[in-house]
Amino acid sequence: MDALPLRPPPLPRLSRADMLRLTTVRNLPNLTKIPLFLGLMVAAGWVAWTTTSPVVLWTAYVALGYLWMGIVTFMHDGTHDTLFARPWLNTAFGVVAMIPIGVSFIAFQRDHLEHHRYNRSPRDPDAFTMGRRGVADFVLFYAYMIAGALLSFVHFNLLYPLKSFNGRQWAMHLFETALKVAAYAALIAWAREHGVLDKTLALWLIPIFIFSLFNSIRFIAEHYNTPWDQGQLLGTRTIRSNPVHAFFWNNINWHIGHHIYPKVPWYNLVELHRLLRAGIEEQGAIIDRGYAAVFFDALCHGPETPDRLRARLDARRASARAPQIPPASAAALAPAEMAGREAS
Repeated sequence: MDALPLRPPPLPRLSRADMLRLTTVRNLPNLTKIPLFLGLMVAAGWVAWTTTSPVVLWTAYVALGYLWMGIVTFMHDGTHDTLFARPWLNTAFGVVAMIPIGVSFIAFQRDHLEHHRYNRSPRDPDAFTMGRRGVADFVLFYAYMIAGALLSFVHFNLLYPLKSFNGRQWAMHLFETALKVAAYAALIAWAREHGVLDKTLALWLIPIFIFSLFNSIRFIAEHYNTPWDQGQLLGTRTIRSNPVHAFFWNNINWHIGHHIYPKVPWYNLVELHRLLRAGIEEQGAIIDRGYAAVFFDALCHGPETPDRLRARLDARRASARAPQIPPASAAALAPAEMAGREAS
């Protein structure tokens, strides 16, 4: 069996011209797409608010949760200052986008940049899928799948700030918290005054829960069962997925390129993957077809350990090296094999 490399492999490189072109921030794609997504969310919210059909209502809830994934991937670009050319606009968008979700943008940003810096290593703050497969590992692993929004609320609003923030970051965090409290208080006061509190909370919280399910699927698929402590290239998975996910989730499925060059905005990730594809394939980085298969694999196998991971990666490499017989060729061989058996 092949052993894991001792050091991360060299990263595929872009030409200076390609690097400059791909990292240039353009406002038009965002100013076109963000209003589109917000308009679709308003339409889905209106349908959910006015319909009397449970089927239509839950369809609208799922649509809202799915669209929240799009907004959050815009916010994710904001953490890298690639959404808008001016850094303060990225922060402002991130803070506002996080209000309905209840998560601190400044905490998410710092955590996420650490995740990039220490991707799939003991210092990665997001590497909770790796452990010893003890009871606590299983509880955390499956709790995130079911209640990722609640765990994220606790982690980003309390645990991470207590562990990592300095005075300036605490000031920003408390400002965000006050902004959220004011927004929630105003919303609840309005809903009570009009006698629609239950309806309002349902329209707000049910889509956020559905979003958290989508987000858990995406998040786990991006790194689960990729080589441990082997850098950005090997420790990340790209998902080919489909045009619908790529459009509404802003190309986040092309995740290897994003980890190698995080300053490339979402609208250039497809071209980035095309330019890096030869290097990605040469190094044997992991590309899979869809989110569902990776998530189901994680659901069945649970938390990782380095030894289990090594065995699974070796099995994957062995399977990739095995000669693949096309179905038509296999069918053609079957009668000959039978004839040989009869002759013997």
